[in-house]
Amino acid sequence: MKYRQLGASDLMVSEISLGSWLTYGVGVERDSASACVDKAFDLGINFIDTANVYGRGAAESFLGEVLPSRPRDSYVLATKVFFPMSSADKGLSRAQIAKQIDASLTRLKTDYVDLYQCHRYDADTPLEETMAALTDVVKQGKARYIGFSEWSAPQIQAAAAIPGAEKFVSSQPQYSLLWRRPEEKVIPVCAASGVSQIVWSPLAQGVLSGKYTPGAALPADSRATSDSMGQMMQNWLAPEILEAVQKLKPLAEEAGCSLSQFSLAWVLREPNVASAIVGASRPAQLEENAAASGLVVDPALFQKAEAIVAGVRRAA
Repeated sequence: MKYRQLGASDLMVSEISLGSWLTYGVGVERDSASACVDKAFDLGINFIDTANVYGRGAAESFLGEVLPSRPRDSYVLATKVFFPMSSADKGLSRAQIAKQIDASLTRLKTDYVDLYQCHRYDADTPLEETMAALTDVVKQGKARYIGFSEWSAPQIQAAAAIPGAEKFVSSQPQYSLLWRRPEEKVIPVCAASGVSQIVWSPLAQGVLSGKYTPGAALPADSRATSDSMGQMMQNWLAPEILEAVQKLKPLAEEAGCSLSQFSLAWVLREPNVASAIVGASRPAQLEENAAASGLVVDPALFQKAEAIVAGVRRAA
């Protein structure tokens, strides 16, 4: 496993990180989830990403059961705040940030998180209030660093311009061969500001593994057929997308790797990406994906892949 520095922080994070969206505490049985966490550590994955809203606290609670037995400095723990935890508890107001960080720490059974992220931008709260609250969280020692997910370039720049506010070190956008929107504005702004990308859905909800074939029945044990996870990926199952993905397989074969590894290596080719978050319901999935770290692929193959998906990559 290779490691990269997370923005202007002193955190070194594994190029492949373990996520918990739609999986742990919700979509995956506890024994399987625990086995995945164990495998992650075995593989050198040190970055664990979660959020308070995942399972309305269930993902954090699960991690609070399985992580405390390990040395706290052996992993980098990140969580998020913004989405509703109840009809009254949502957003990035000072009161909500103060309340939700304490609730997250309680569920995670830790004194601090390494990274506390704004899950989205809160247009209903003054940015100055949000940044002041996040700055307090860091000063209180409840988080070492702060980040955001899916903020626009102007929002990122506005936060960086607030005097005395804690600086962001991470951005968590959706980014993959099929979704390249951050390249236009977000990545350049972040690269100039000491902010690294932590990519979510680098495999487009598993579609870039190549296991979904156009016109064929969905694999019985796949995310697409899961009651808790399937709805989130329906846009990626369009026939034209699946057909394009199938055309990527020969390129991965030429590179000597699986299509999942090829797709993850494509994401990691971007210097501003610190880590690609993967979900896993089985340890074997993690083992395959972790092998993408440090994988050397001929850039010409990546260029061919980009040309193949160019017409469909923004379809979702």
